[in-house]
Amino acid sequence: MTSVNIRAIRQKITRINTGGKPRVLDLFSGCGGLSVGFNAAGFVIAAAIENDPYAAASHGLNFHGKDAAHSMARDITSTSPDELVRELDLGCKSSDAFDVLIGGPPCQAFARVGRSKLREIDEHPEAFKHDPRARLYIDYLRYVEACAPLAVLVENVPDVLNHGGQNIAEEICEALQQRGYVCGYTLLNAAFYGVPQMRERMFLIAYHQEIATEVNFPEPTHWIDLPPGYEGSRSVALKFLDDRQPGDAHSYVEPPRPNRSLKPAVTAGDALGDLPPIYARELIKSGALRRGARRFDDPMPYSAAPSNAYTRLMRRWPGFKAPEFLTDHVIRYLPRDYDLFARMNAGDQYPEAYRHALDMFEERIAELINQGIKVRNGSSEYQRIKASIVPPYDVGKFPNKWRKMWRDQPARTLMAHLGKDSYSHIHYDSSQARTISVREAARLQSFPDGFMFCGTMNPAFRQIGNAVPPLMAKAIGLQIMKALTKESKERMDETRRETTAVY
Repeated sequence: MTSVNIRAIRQKITRINTGGKPRVLDLFSGCGGLSVGFNAAGFVIAAAIENDPYAAASHGLNFHGKDAAHSMARDITSTSPDELVRELDLGCKSSDAFDVLIGGPPCQAFARVGRSKLREIDEHPEAFKHDPRARLYIDYLRYVEACAPLAVLVENVPDVLNHGGQNIAEEICEALQQRGYVCGYTLLNAAFYGVPQMRERMFLIAYHQEIATEVNFPEPTHWIDLPPGYEGSRSVALKFLDDRQPGDAHSYVEPPRPNRSLKPAVTAGDALGDLPPIYARELIKSGALRRGARRFDDPMPYSAAPSNAYTRLMRRWPGFKAPEFLTDHVIRYLPRDYDLFARMNAGDQYPEAYRHALDMFEERIAELINQGIKVRNGSSEYQRIKASIVPPYDVGKFPNKWRKMWRDQPARTLMAHLGKDSYSHIHYDSSQARTISVREAARLQSFPDGFMFCGTMNPAFRQIGNAVPPLMAKAIGLQIMKALTKESKERMDETRRETTAVY
């Protein structure tokens, strides 16, 4: 088993204890949700690896300006730590370049790779050739070994705690513990940390044993009664832990519990209320909204001052101050559905939307009959009118495909599928009658208005849906910063006392 470089670990502790800011390497970075949060918590975002060109360009643009090397897409499987350091001209060895590694390897990388297989791969690094599913896991560990981080953060979906009967988070902890790290993981919901979105994710923190002896997670800052579905999903994810035998070792940490005395959760209305309204049906009638790629080249001024603490933060986030004009407040061209969106009630999903559409279709047929126009049931004209009003999706197969947001609740989880359609987040304002814009999606993820997304609308939606909410990342980052700057000093002082006692 390979351990990390203790010399490098101790040098990094000394550097931080003498005032140096911890340097972050963001693996599988996406556009940079984790990086925004860690930057706000006082970390330096030194580098990132991301293989999607648009997301890599966004990360580079926001954290390194016009430096082309930082905006280049890279595949972690073919980029070694030493190559990364050379390409970015960091002027040091990979073992000295970074203090903290953050990121979330795609969960598919861990599928059905049991403990025995992980041990086999640890002992035989070439074993990934026989089990490609483990490749990204191996590369993540390869970066841990080469970069000797003081702390590691892994983020992923809750299902990694019960993925095909396996607890992948526990297996990651086991591998890191064998490399000298103290680990803990839990499930946290972003709504408890000021994000206007009920997004549940697994977070795993590991500290080198020279830094800390235990792992803690940040205390909630906001309160909400989560809908029953979230507790159900949590129970499924935690079933593996519930089924463990007495005495089984594990690294799961109970999440800090919010209480009703905290501030109420930030709602969708809180988050979006100061953004300029977009009246989709009026834009269609005027011809201003047409089919085609949505580029970020149409400046739109704010129409209102920030109305609450959340919108003020989004527009005044240090390092990401809002521009004078928004350019990514753009929406999808969905002319068939705008009237239907207006008819839907808050919380309606696809079955309700489908019933509304059938009612609208029947009303249209009745209107034609009143005008003396007969449309025979089943005729080509009948089918044409129906297709112009009623969505074609099977109600039984797509019950959750659509959802109209509540104004007075946080949004449901944003997914990468936003890049294909945005029906999962229909704007709560029926007068606007549309799905959310790119900037509204960014707001619901807590990206500040000054954060820029590269590419056109669809790639931007995908980047946002894949990201960790920056406010959630900031809470985690502050917790890790506390450990690095306080506990590391205490551990170093303890080591000095022990050394003095021995010699």
